[in-house]
Amino acid sequence: MLSMYPACFFHEENGYSVVFPDLNWLSTCGDTFEESMEMAVECLAGYLHTCQMDGDNIPKPSKLTDIDPQAVAKELDPDAPMCECLVNMVSVDVASYAKEHFEKSVKKTLTIPAWLNNAALEKGINFSQVLQDALKAQLHLG
Repeated sequence: MLSMYPACFFHEENGYSVVFPDLNWLSTCGDTFEESMEMAVECLAGYLHTCQMDGDNIPKPSKLTDIDPQAVAKELDPDAPMCECLVNMVSVDVASYAKEHFEKSVKKTLTIPAWLNNAALEKGINFSQVLQDALKAQLHLG
């Protein structure tokens, strides 16, 4: 399912800043407009995926025409001078993006003593699951 949120793109001396007003002022940046758009997609996907995983409420997106980028800029920094900015919709299929970027499995090679390997094989131990469980416990990730 495609998720779409308006984002304000602010052109600055060293690139672009991107702010999602609907999502607690979620922000990112990039050196070029293209890079800032890629970063905005990644940022949006990460935010929405985390909200889904944590069971948090996800706000409804505003209409593109309801967002005034100059007003957003003033709210972020009342003393900031007028800047070149625009509002653009950023869209992402969160499930597909998460599967490709956040939940992708990575193959690891490890070494254990032969006796331990044999004992685990005799018990039908799933090495990958044991390593994942141990890493989660070690990193306090529940």
